[in-house]
Amino acid sequence: MSGGGKRQQRRTDGGAAAVEFALIVPVLLLLTFGLINYGYMLSYRQGLSQGAAEGARAAAVALPSTTSGAKLTAAVNAVNESLGSYGVSCAATAAGAATSASGALRRDSADVGTCTVTIAACQQTPTASCARVSLVHEYAAHPLIPSVPGVGLVLPDELSYTAAAEVS
Repeated sequence: MSGGGKRQQRRTDGGAAAVEFALIVPVLLLLTFGLINYGYMLSYRQGLSQGAAEGARAAAVALPSTTSGAKLTAAVNAVNESLGSYGVSCAATAAGAATSASGALRRDSADVGTCTVTIAACQQTPTASCARVSLVHEYAAHPLIPSVPGVGLVLPDELSYTAAAEVS
């Protein structure tokens, strides 16, 4: 008779485990998807940083005889190449002797922020010219991956980065 009592107790414990599992699963899923969202946002932030730096470098290393418009185009092309894996591009355009190009940061034909490239006097050395690339993504309004409810509270509203390089 004592064996029958143990069998009865095991069935009761099995139900408790199922209830505990049902209570814990939402928390684990929220943590898992929160880590994925936050990690992808950090990766993209690094991509913005790299894109701005590559754009400024591309404009800075162009030959001195290259027009300002061509330097700006080289900078925009470098930004687009760097952000291409995220499906994001800079729609800034420049022509001729322009010293700045400004446009939208785009993803899937939607504007998600701004992209600005300028060639102007450097702040530290006013006699030299600097290429400056500024990228701003309105991340709260246009996240790259769908956000899990509640996770958006820890994600930034805006991702931005500005890089500058002295033009040779």
